[in-house]
Amino acid sequence: MMNPQKILKQTFGYSDFRPGQKEVIDRVLKGENVLGVMPTGAGKSICYQIPALMNPGLTLVISPLISLMKDQIDSLNQNGIHAAALNSTTPQEEVNPILRKAYEGEIKLLYMTPERLAMDYFRYQLNFIDVDLVAVDEAHCISQWGHDFRPAYREIYAGIKSLKSKPNILALTATATPAVQKDIAEQLNIPESNFIITSFTRPNLSFQVVNSPKDTDLYIYDYIKSHGDEAGIVYTNTRKKVEEITNYLRKKGISVASYHGGMDSQTREKVQDDFQYDRIQIIVATNAFGMGIDKSNVRFVIHANSAKNIESYYQEAGRAGRDGAPCEALLIYKPGDLRTYRWFIEQSDMDNQYRKIQFTKLAAITQYANTTKCLQQFIVQYFGQDCEPCGKCSNCTDKREEIDITEDAKKVISMVYEFDGRFGKSIVAQAVTGSKNKRMEEINASNLDHYGSLKMRQNEALSLINYLIANDYLELAGDEYPIVHATNNGWDLLDGKKKVFRKQEVKPIKAKTNLEQNTGLFEALKDKRLELAKEQHVPAFMIFSDRSLYDMVRLKPKTESEFLEVSGVGQAKMKRYGQEMLAIISEYKEQQ
Repeated sequence: MMNPQKILKQTFGYSDFRPGQKEVIDRVLKGENVLGVMPTGAGKSICYQIPALMNPGLTLVISPLISLMKDQIDSLNQNGIHAAALNSTTPQEEVNPILRKAYEGEIKLLYMTPERLAMDYFRYQLNFIDVDLVAVDEAHCISQWGHDFRPAYREIYAGIKSLKSKPNILALTATATPAVQKDIAEQLNIPESNFIITSFTRPNLSFQVVNSPKDTDLYIYDYIKSHGDEAGIVYTNTRKKVEEITNYLRKKGISVASYHGGMDSQTREKVQDDFQYDRIQIIVATNAFGMGIDKSNVRFVIHANSAKNIESYYQEAGRAGRDGAPCEALLIYKPGDLRTYRWFIEQSDMDNQYRKIQFTKLAAITQYANTTKCLQQFIVQYFGQDCEPCGKCSNCTDKREEIDITEDAKKVISMVYEFDGRFGKSIVAQAVTGSKNKRMEEINASNLDHYGSLKMRQNEALSLINYLIANDYLELAGDEYPIVHATNNGWDLLDGKKKVFRKQEVKPIKAKTNLEQNTGLFEALKDKRLELAKEQHVPAFMIFSDRSLYDMVRLKPKTESEFLEVSGVGQAKMKRYGQEMLAIISEYKEQQ
């Protein structure tokens, strides 16, 4: 009798379930409606793929992006599982043959967009097939409170209700605050007792923040150079910036391409393909590049212009290290960048309540960039959970010397006091650094005692103000145009009862990993993987993830049964590629 554990090992090559997977699968197999909230890279797809192999009928998978479906199907085929997709790119003459295969049980998983499920004729055709389960991927798209709202997702439940076979529902997402979870459950009829929410921690991801580097482009270039030929994504907030950063990196000799909504779909598809197949190392993109990325060996994600909220930051940062191997997420924070995001919120046609929420979310990014506590802990607490300090983010590993900034901080707080809490951060920064602009004339700033008292650049002063806010010496009041006030700690500082310290700016350093990543064996296995991938016309990570290669380096298996102990190697991959990989390992051992 096949059971989930057996399928996990034989088909997918993993010995143990990841947190939450087993609970979700057990409830799905009992025919219950379930919501699974698991971080990116936690193996959400296994939660419906294993039930699909155990159920007698068909599993429908609703997915928002065509590229995501294509990757999933290629990946399933590598594991010997038959799956197909129906979307706007499927030629009309292929639709009926695919449905016939599903009817005859030849296909176990059928992927489609929500728009397809909304078609009456298509629902009629589905009624001839025994549909056991409907898996709704990226389920936060159903919620107006989510960060990727898609109206067609609101119609999914009506489509499922119309099916004669009365399938149960599994909703899956990586980033959902409690409000979004509640909305998904109401839309898809999922009881709260069937919420499986795993920890939001990503143990393999080390978070880093850099505050206002003098030259952002150069900083990004140095960072990429320190990472050898590893794959990475650079996010920025406008199409113009995408092109600027791409051109800069290309001139410096980096293998790089742009991706944004202004490009035609053919070009975008080619760029995505080149990235998947390791033909280019770096993609510079707006957040249009995202959900469809199933590339498991992305080793770092850089945000070149802060981010608009913690949800989308965590989702985008989570595209690094989906294979579970060490990776990094770097946020370059410049206070000025938030003006662009504020403008986006102000221009939005949503109501005031929505805008208010977005401004609050934006303020949380400034807190994140200036906190002195563990960055992983900050994010996990934002989602309503808690965790121990990670020990490897830029705050946990910060060995820089702390310098006493009490005198500078006093000048800022005195300036706030003189303004009597009437102005926001920018005005305070301009006045305390002695700006001579028109606004300073209008408010007679030059008559105040602390005007021009701080000898630093305006953006450095703004960075200092944000630091004092994040560490509770100053606070903001109001949503759209917040003004600055001193806190009790700020008054204590002015009275000489407290001192304040701050660490100095950092240079990009690659986090050390304990994996034998640079050994000759790892490179030899990587070359063989690329060769096999070219023969199969699939991206290299679909043959074996980087994590599987690290495992081969660590275990150095000699026999087929030892090779099956490698993480991510199941029966199908053993049969297909085992001999060739074992030959590389054996050859390497002889040379040593």
